[in-house]
Amino acid sequence: MPVADTSHIVSGVAERYASSLFELALEAGSVEVVGSDLDRFQSMIDGSDDLKRLILSPVFSADEQVRAVAAIVERAGFTGLVVNFLKVVASNRRLFAVPGMIRAYRAIAARHRGEITAEVTSAHALGVEQEIELKAALKGVTGKDVAIAVTVDPSILGGLIVKVGSRQIDTSLRTKLSTLKLALKEVG
Repeated sequence: MPVADTSHIVSGVAERYASSLFELALEAGSVEVVGSDLDRFQSMIDGSDDLKRLILSPVFSADEQVRAVAAIVERAGFTGLVVNFLKVVASNRRLFAVPGMIRAYRAIAARHRGEITAEVTSAHALGVEQEIELKAALKGVTGKDVAIAVTVDPSILGGLIVKVGSRQIDTSLRTKLSTLKLALKEVG
């Protein structure tokens, strides 16, 4: 049985929630603080299988998710706006869309600052110097300041996949190996 593609639904939900959060953050003058808290929360998700399970599993009730997320973010010292936002998201059973909401918030905040956003997939976390070099290189190509949203995916083995608007640059080792494998099949 084919699996339905629900990515456009998640994307729409993520955009709406992120847009609302951005408007609240703008009114409160805390766009950067909220962005920083969201980045920290994404890092927590990336680093914890238990947190991923809490967010993605339909087994947990909305009340259990609200209590768990509230305890985690309050203990981590998040601001009131992000704490309340995540409680609302959890109570509405939308925690599964939080990573998309964070990406959408980054993009909205970057547009507000006059930047463009690049989605970067790396086999491992980038260091501060690597991020600075990457931003400089992308600014040279695009002519605009670039905000980067890094996702760690060890399955690409090495290199980077960079998406800016409709353009994608794939220097991942996985893609290079696949290309080599195809070339060897054609020769043999």
